[in-house]
Amino acid sequence: MEADRLADPAHPGAADGRGPAGKQGRPRFQALRNYARGLSYLGVAFGWVFVVVSLTPSLLPRSWLVQGLVSGTALAQGYGLGVVVAWVARHARIPRAGAGARRQAWYALAVLILATIVPVIVLSSRWGAHASAAAGTPATNLYQYLGVFLVAVGLAAGVIGVARLVHDVYLVLAGRLRRHLPGAMARLVSFGIIAALVLGLTAGFSGLVLMRALDATFSAANGGNEPGISRPLTPLRSGGPSSLVSWNSLGLEGRAFVSSGPTPRDIQRVTGRRALEPIRVYVGLASAPTVQAEADLALRELKRTGAFHRALLAVALPTGRGSVYATLADPLEYMYDGNTAIASIQYSYLPSWISFLAQRPQARQAGRALFNTVYSYWATLPRDHRPKLVVFGESLGAYGAEAAFSGPADMSARTSGALFVGPPNSTEVWRELTAARVKGSPEWLPSYGDGAVVRFAASAGDLRLPGGGLRHPKVVYLQHASDPVVWWAPSLIWRKPAWLAEPRGPGVPSNMQWYPFVTFWQVSADLIVSNTRAGYGHYYGPEVPTAWAAILHPPGWTSAQTAELTAAAVAGKLP
Repeated sequence: MEADRLADPAHPGAADGRGPAGKQGRPRFQALRNYARGLSYLGVAFGWVFVVVSLTPSLLPRSWLVQGLVSGTALAQGYGLGVVVAWVARHARIPRAGAGARRQAWYALAVLILATIVPVIVLSSRWGAHASAAAGTPATNLYQYLGVFLVAVGLAAGVIGVARLVHDVYLVLAGRLRRHLPGAMARLVSFGIIAALVLGLTAGFSGLVLMRALDATFSAANGGNEPGISRPLTPLRSGGPSSLVSWNSLGLEGRAFVSSGPTPRDIQRVTGRRALEPIRVYVGLASAPTVQAEADLALRELKRTGAFHRALLAVALPTGRGSVYATLADPLEYMYDGNTAIASIQYSYLPSWISFLAQRPQARQAGRALFNTVYSYWATLPRDHRPKLVVFGESLGAYGAEAAFSGPADMSARTSGALFVGPPNSTEVWRELTAARVKGSPEWLPSYGDGAVVRFAASAGDLRLPGGGLRHPKVVYLQHASDPVVWWAPSLIWRKPAWLAEPRGPGVPSNMQWYPFVTFWQVSADLIVSNTRAGYGHYYGPEVPTAWAAILHPPGWTSAQTAELTAAAVAGKLP
């Protein structure tokens, strides 16, 4: 398949096992020499171009190891593209260069790579330093880029080696089948068998081996406890006295959620008013056999704690690993003097990026089950004797929580407000609203309608009127222009996104460009390092108090109190 392999008499170190000087290669290097002789010229050329492109700026800074994985993936993809181009050229019967010309081409390519490698490292290091300064993270040392190339070459060599092994097996099988079938039929059958085998092994490894290993690892972690976390002593928390949910079944993040949050004294210190003990309900994966059973148990817990007699009831869908972030939950309890109840259920304990790839249906199922179960009971209560009902979620939690609604009209009709933070790009209603944005508004900060029902915000200022007062939308989407969770999509492989084609949003490097395939892997790697600093990447917090204040306009709540919570969120610790 590779039309320009080096295994010919014109190539230095031809197939006789001798080097350019005619000396016999040492046996322990023979396998490596054979591997090098079989490389495709176009594959190496395209691969180097892809490596250079992979080192250009992306949304967020990356460590040398992550950058090495990105560059290695790019190198393997570029090599594969070059092999395909060579194969097409051969079958199109394009004349092949002579042996001498091919030898000179290899020398020229080697010189080109050696001449460009230092400038590429220096430029990439500078770009990375600028990105790190913007994100507030340590920059990758110039010398660490040597590690980038070692990781990249090692990864690509492994991928190419496996691909060549598969190709060799295909050739052997096709040769055997030619004894019984015509040549074209033998190749077709061989290809079908090998493709089915590769897909089966890949699916089996990812579905059985890899996912079971991840499940075992994070299941063990889910059974642990964060430092300082202890069982609540109040019956107003799941896992506490009289709770229908056992403490041990809550999971790591569930136990952290019900054991934390502001106390009445904390709330009074901010508001100057007497406060109640906030209600927090959480149902873990081990608390009930199915997602619907979890939702039903959460409803019984809400009834038991008297949640439907509070001023505000919030339905929260956690992140993939089960976290309900304090930055979203705590402001509600301050704003309503603790006269609140927050309910959530767990649908996974895997990290969000793994859950997003493997467990999105569970997130949507959990979002629908929890909200619809709570809403069905809430709707039966007298209008004057039921709490305000709101819904919120961050990241995969936003993706799942939004699944309970058909659109903004449904959200407005069935809730008193909704807050979705850092929604993944595949979030359905978010995509529909973004596609229907007002002409001229950018994808990173779209305007929908007149903004009375839905408003997108990248900062607290986007939720304020020109005079400084707060707007009053029913639904708010918080999203940063530099958040890879919001902008990652498979379409990055083949299409330039609007957020790079339009004027850039804050935090997006001006020299970031879109490249087929490569940009997809760059943004994929950005997901791993997305939590950087407040107001940047996937780190939200300072915007949330203003968002909740705009959605709800809590009685007696002041802009000074919003500013206090905002300052605390910037510092990473709510009062």
